[in-house]
Amino acid sequence: MGMPLELNTMIVTKGKEHRQQENFFQLIKEGYRLYPMHVPLEVKRTIQGELSGTAEIYRVEWRDNSTIISYELISLQSSN
Repeated sequence: MGMPLELNTMIVTKGKEHRQQENFFQLIKEGYRLYPMHVPLEVKRTIQGELSGTAEIYRVEWRDNSTIISYELISLQSSN
């Protein structure tokens, strides 16, 4: 029996991210997902949405059919 695994190359938050401190966030995604770590990734609110910023993931944890990613926002796109 195999384990379903999804490979992601961007962070899609759907507004469910939680600020840990300053520019550090945590996001819990359903299912097991694999993300590249320590490389800049696009951050978007929705998969088809506009770019919100760029982040680097520094921790990925799999637990109870969910993936917990901890990341640092390194740049923010602003409409101003």
